[in-house]
Amino acid sequence: MAPKKRIMWLLPMKKVLYALFPAALASVYFYGWRAFILIAVTVSAAYISEYLFARHYDEPVNSSVFVTGLLLAMTLPPSLPFWMAAVGAVFGVVFGKMVFGGFGKNPFNPALVGRAFIYITFAQHMTSRWYVPANGLFGGFSKYTPDAVTAATFLKTSTVVDNSWYLHAAIGNISGSLGETSAILLFLGGIYLFWKKIANRSIVISTFLGMVGMQGIFWLLGVRTTVNPLAAFLSGGFVLGMFFMATDPVSAPKQNESKILYGLFIGIMTVLIRVFSVWPEGMMFAILLGNTFAPITDYGISQYKLSRKAKALKGDI
Repeated sequence: MAPKKRIMWLLPMKKVLYALFPAALASVYFYGWRAFILIAVTVSAAYISEYLFARHYDEPVNSSVFVTGLLLAMTLPPSLPFWMAAVGAVFGVVFGKMVFGGFGKNPFNPALVGRAFIYITFAQHMTSRWYVPANGLFGGFSKYTPDAVTAATFLKTSTVVDNSWYLHAAIGNISGSLGETSAILLFLGGIYLFWKKIANRSIVISTFLGMVGMQGIFWLLGVRTTVNPLAAFLSGGFVLGMFFMATDPVSAPKQNESKILYGLFIGIMTVLIRVFSVWPEGMMFAILLGNTFAPITDYGISQYKLSRKAKALKGDI
């Protein structure tokens, strides 16, 4: 990769970490110091993996690996065994990034590659045990883990008990992954990236519209297990995925028109997977599918533009 292009992609990485920090801190408040250790494990495993491979490519380890490790941790349940989290980080960095040549060459989001691997390999640990968030003034800051464990997240039950649920979901006082700790803090961090133009605006807006539009249609039609768009927005990893993962500049398409199609695809597929598949959270698979089709979408848009330009030139002759 050209040095100038590498620098352009590396500069925003620290700001992504800044944007994620409040939500990561909130995860410790809600789920105790075990959440902090889980984050440390994934970040350390990701760094070590990239360091060992970077020596082969004769390249330094850059700040993007810390983003990968932190994003992976934010997608994990707080009760996941540490060794499984480390396996996910190693797999994501090695098979989602380094085997393709290192930074800037990976076709898929490395954090989601790691999560997909452990989500399928260790499905029971990833889907069946969830802590009820801690309460009180100090919350999880005074505990290693919360006391209670629940067997299902909101996306599993798809039932909004009462209006207070929306407040709890926005704040983060619901069971789920570390990245479901606080929709408000994730949203504010995402808006910061949106304002700084680090998170591509076309992708963010089109992903949001795709999800809300499809979710709204199913909800109005009364499709079973479908919740209203606001509940769908606040639940699961949608906010985290929309701002921090779908907008990954390496694995996302490059053409402006492709970015809009890419975002719409992710938003729509998230709803379809959530509603009709056995997987309660569809954002991960939707983004990975979007990554899969990003290159061919760019190619198709480029060929279309070239054909239009050729026809225009032919008409001028």
